Amino acid sequence: MQTIPLTFHPKSVTLANPRGFCAGVDRAILIVERALEKFGAPVYVRHEVVHNKYVVDDLRARGAIFVEDLKDVPELPGGAVVVFSAHGVSKALQSEAKEREFRVFDATCPLVTKVHVEVAKLRKEGFEIIMIGHEGHPEVEGTMGQAKEGIHLVEDEDDVAALKASGKVLDESKLAFVTQTTLSVDDTAKVVACLQATFPSIRPPRKDDICYATTNRQQAVKEIADDADVFIIVGSKASSNANRLREVAERRGATAYLIDDASELNAEWFVENAKVAVSAGASTPEHLVQGVIAAITASSSVSVKVAGGESENVEFKLPVGLER
Repeated sequence: MQTIPLTFHPKSVTLANPRGFCAGVDRAILIVERALEKFGAPVYVRHEVVHNKYVVDDLRARGAIFVEDLKDVPELPGGAVVVFSAHGVSKALQSEAKEREFRVFDATCPLVTKVHVEVAKLRKEGFEIIMIGHEGHPEVEGTMGQAKEGIHLVEDEDDVAALKASGKVLDESKLAFVTQTTLSVDDTAKVVACLQATFPSIRPPRKDDICYATTNRQQAVKEIADDADVFIIVGSKASSNANRLREVAERRGATAYLIDDASELNAEWFVENAKVAVSAGASTPEHLVQGVIAAITASSSVSVKVAGGESENVEFKLPVGLER
C-alpha cells in the first residue's frame, strides 16, 4: 500500500463541522489527567477511557494503567485510584469497586448516565426494557448491567422479530425501550418503528437517547457527502460513532474510509480532481484530523472549506474532588 505523501490534486477539500471531541470525551480525558495530577501514577482506568489509541497511549505514558477486569487492580494503601471509562459500567462493577474501597472517579458520559438512570427507574416501575445497541460494546454492557433481569438487547429488525417469537417479553403492556447513545440515527429510527409496530404499547424514552454529538456529526456528514467523491473519517475502528459516520457517508454515495491517522491514507483511493471530504469521530483528537488535511493538500494549493451543521458549546462538570 502506498501511503503519504499524496501527489494528486483534489478539486475540493471539505472539512465537516462539528467533528472530533465531544463534551463527554473532553470530560473523560480531563478526569484521568486531573487524577494523575492529584494522586500521581498509577491511576487505573477500567477499559479504554475513550476509543482512540492516541489518547490512550498518551495517558498510558503519563501513568494511566488500562485494565479490562478490576481483578487486575492491586490492593494499595489508601485504596487504588480507579477511573471508569466514558462508556459506563454495570452496577456489579460499581459494587466491586466499592467493596474493595477503591477511590473511584466516574468518567461515564452524563448522557450515558441518563440512560442508566432511565433503566433503573423503569425497572423500579415494573417495566421490561428493550435496548437497541451493538452486542459487546462497553456502553451496552454497562447499560444492560443496570438491571439484573428484564432487559433485552436488539440490534436490528430481525432481532425484534426474534424477540417477539421467543416469548421472553412477559408483559407487552409494561414494556419500554432505550438506546445506545452512539448509534446511526437513521438505522435506529427503523428499529424503533419496528418495535412500535411489533409491540404497540411500548414506551419510548422521554428524550432521544442518541446523544447530541452523534446526531450532529452524522448530520454534518450528510450535508456534505452528496458532493464528495471520497470521504475520510478519522477515528478508531473500535469507535461506534466513527463507524457510523463512515456508513452515513457511504449511504450518501461517497466512497468512505475509516482511518486512525494520515499514515493510513492510500494514494489509490484518490484520482485527479477528486472532491474530498473529511470528518472525525467524537473521540478523535483534532491534530490527527489536521494531519490528514495536510497530507491530502500537500501537492495542491486548494483551500479547505469548513461546512456542516450545528455548533456545540456543551460542557460537563468534573466529579467532586477533581475540580480546580
